[in-house]
Amino acid sequence: MSVLLNPDEVEFTAIRAQGPGGQNVNKVSCAVHLRFDIARSSLPDSIKERLLAMSDQRITKEGIIILKAQQSRSLEQNRADGLRRLQDIITQAAHTPTPRRPTRPTRSSQRKRLDSKNTHGVQKALRGRVLV
Repeated sequence: MSVLLNPDEVEFTAIRAQGPGGQNVNKVSCAVHLRFDIARSSLPDSIKERLLAMSDQRITKEGIIILKAQQSRSLEQNRADGLRRLQDIITQAAHTPTPRRPTRPTRSSQRKRLDSKNTHGVQKALRGRVLV
């Protein structure tokens, strides 16, 4: 199930990036803080519940996803990177795994397992002391 993210529901804040970069880092705010409120979004309720149930440190107790994008030196590229990462989180929450149906082992696989156990046991017994 693919759910598209509405960029109007995301709040962007330009911040100064960390790390090396020379004088440009000290002058230009090119990193981006993204804030996405799960409760006020237009996502389906099932996906909202799964997002809130995720154990992710980027999701606050109030239900707000906070991401920091600072890979690039361009503000627009960082915005696009942050939106892509947010879309990945939502896509991950939208995916529901198929329930596992328990199966029984076949009779031949049971027999093979017991035969290998028996031969292994015989091999180990032969390693013991030789009684004269």
